[in-house]
Amino acid sequence: MTSRADRRGSFGLAWLLGHRGLILLLLGVLVVATGLLPWADARPVLERAAPVLGFLVLIKLVADLCDDADLFDLVAHGAARLARGRTAVLYLLFCGVGIVATWVLSLDTTAVLLTPIALALAAELGVAPLPFAFASVWLANAASLLLPVSNLTNLLAQHHLSLTSGQFMHLLTWPQAAVLVVVVGTLLVRHRTALRGRYPVSEHLPKHDPWLVWPAALVATATGPAIVAGVEAWEAALGGFLVLLVAFVVRQPGTVVPRRLVRLAPWDMAAFALGLFLVIAAVMRPAHTLVAEALGAGTGAGDLLQLAGVATVLANATNNLPTYLALEPFAAEPARAAALLVAVNVGPVVLIWGSLANLLWRDRCRVRGLEVSSRRFALEGLLVMPTAVAAGVLAVALAVAAR
Repeated sequence: MTSRADRRGSFGLAWLLGHRGLILLLLGVLVVATGLLPWADARPVLERAAPVLGFLVLIKLVADLCDDADLFDLVAHGAARLARGRTAVLYLLFCGVGIVATWVLSLDTTAVLLTPIALALAAELGVAPLPFAFASVWLANAASLLLPVSNLTNLLAQHHLSLTSGQFMHLLTWPQAAVLVVVVGTLLVRHRTALRGRYPVSEHLPKHDPWLVWPAALVATATGPAIVAGVEAWEAALGGFLVLLVAFVVRQPGTVVPRRLVRLAPWDMAAFALGLFLVIAAVMRPAHTLVAEALGAGTGAGDLLQLAGVATVLANATNNLPTYLALEPFAAEPARAAALLVAVNVGPVVLIWGSLANLLWRDRCRVRGLEVSSRRFALEGLLVMPTAVAAGVLAVALAVAAR
């Protein structure tokens, strides 16, 4: 039998894990209050964090309302019909959906919303679930380079480099293309046996309300272009949220009651990120010289690969967000910033805690009855990570050399 002390210990651990955002935020407040991070240094961190975290909260609400509108289910079923029963074609279409969803609604949206749709689709059609599951998590990370909204690290880098969204997209277009060629190619080769054959085509789409689906589709497709056109990321997400809010108030008011919206907002994630910003800023103050020696300083292929190699290891060992924050001061040039983003966005697919998207993905898999061990995740990730990161960094180097 389990002792009372064991139960208390288990409860305490569960509480800590369930409130890690609050705990890290309190730790961040503590480093400021004790002077480990002077207020003069903390204030710029908070000013940078505010719009990024505002976007995080708003885009999560947008994604959840798009899911409530059955947009993702309809897209998945539409892909199944478009593939006409050919599993390999369906897989390519699903990869395309995952890439676009990551570009315009962030990698966490792909991990949270497309993963269960992928597994439900695989179960309904009688095809192997693992190829679709790994496509969800690999593409959530790998496709998060192109737009500022695709990853929190991108928003931080855009602000750090003072780039417009168009300039950011121009900087990362070729690295993104190179990474996706490697990742999608690896997925097709790795799962070639499971993707053979055909499945029965269903003519019946899920039940849906067109007056909700069309606004959701408009918001999902317009968010990315609006940001590229110069709209601030949090403003674009706010506009999309207001459009969906009006649509749901008219059609399904119970879906958008304030209590539910507050529950859907990722407060713990935002608190985690904010606390992390402050803690990393405090830690990096005394370690600046040591880190600089490990990262090099140039923009040649060797220097960029050195920076990306160190960043990839750190992102897997800790997490991609603190790794970006720690190494950002050493990536002042656009080329070095691009190489750093390749490493911290694409690289953390070996250790499960390397990115928040990985953890969200594993949770969604477990809910659907698919258990993927950390060992299996790491072995699969090692198949793609070195080549994908190298391809992205070399694309950056080639772009530099071509100027």
